Amino acid sequence: MTTITNQQDPAVLVVGDANVDLVLTGDVVPRFGQEEQLLDSASTVLGSSAGIVAHGLARLGVPASLVACVGDDEFGRFTLQALGDVDTTFVRVVPGETTGLSVILSAPADRSILTSTGAMTRVSARDVLAALDAGSFTHVHFASYFLLPGLAASMPVLLPELRRRGLTISLDTNWDPAARWEGLDEVLPLVDVFLPNLEELRAVSPGHASDARAAAALAATGPTVVVKAGKDGGWSVRAGDSPVSSPGLLIDVVDTTGAGDSFDAGYLAALVGGIEDEGRRLGWATTAGSLSTRSAGGTAAQATRDEILMHLDAFGELTVGSLT
Repeated sequence: MTTITNQQDPAVLVVGDANVDLVLTGDVVPRFGQEEQLLDSASTVLGSSAGIVAHGLARLGVPASLVACVGDDEFGRFTLQALGDVDTTFVRVVPGETTGLSVILSAPADRSILTSTGAMTRVSARDVLAALDAGSFTHVHFASYFLLPGLAASMPVLLPELRRRGLTISLDTNWDPAARWEGLDEVLPLVDVFLPNLEELRAVSPGHASDARAAAALAATGPTVVVKAGKDGGWSVRAGDSPVSSPGLLIDVVDTTGAGDSFDAGYLAALVGGIEDEGRRLGWATTAGSLSTRSAGGTAAQATRDEILMHLDAFGELTVGSLT
């Protein structure tokens, strides 16, 4: 277990899921009929959107604490250890529950995810408030909204309390396995940054002539909408403004698992680090997301601060604020 000791730096509280990923690569499209298929590789790694974001923030030098739930089992112990420099003080071990598990069928350009939620669904607003009472944070990031129904139901009441405390808030819902996308009308006006990928954007804001218009419609309700566009990088829209974009890196992709979460970590590191220029924040995000695809799993190849600055400098970018 790692505990934050330097609260002079901006600290982020990440709330959501914590689980193990079993990442399979190679011939991963299942063929039923009891056919045996041979894989290129199988890796057990840290999974979960919230866990990968928190790990990515720590890699970038941002103090990060995680609020999540795991079971009292081997996968739970693996998850806590794999979180590395993340403060796990607020990860609750739930007796009698199993730790969540995702099986990732990973191809270079796409992937399929099979998830057993286990203890992760036990995260509550009470867990969040207890962490805030015990620590010193400037920003709260929520991940995997649709995997945490109890927490999601409480957010219309919880988020105003966070805003009352002076915290900024971000949300990455990830995909809705039920494909209903319910509850966000009450939640999105209460967050500062919404971080969907293109498919999630289209599902949350359907019926628009373009992705830019879909994002603009959401931005009009309050949040800055920061869109992950895969190999094309990312872009964002603020209410009343034109979109701002940043390209991804040209890189040999090994595995895209967790790339969107590393993108989130890069953007949030720039945000809490005092970078005010939106294009530069996006540069941090797209660079972090791109570099994370260099290895299997979501955390093995996550970027360091120095790597991001090196790549941004190579493109003639400048950084500002406390992260320069």
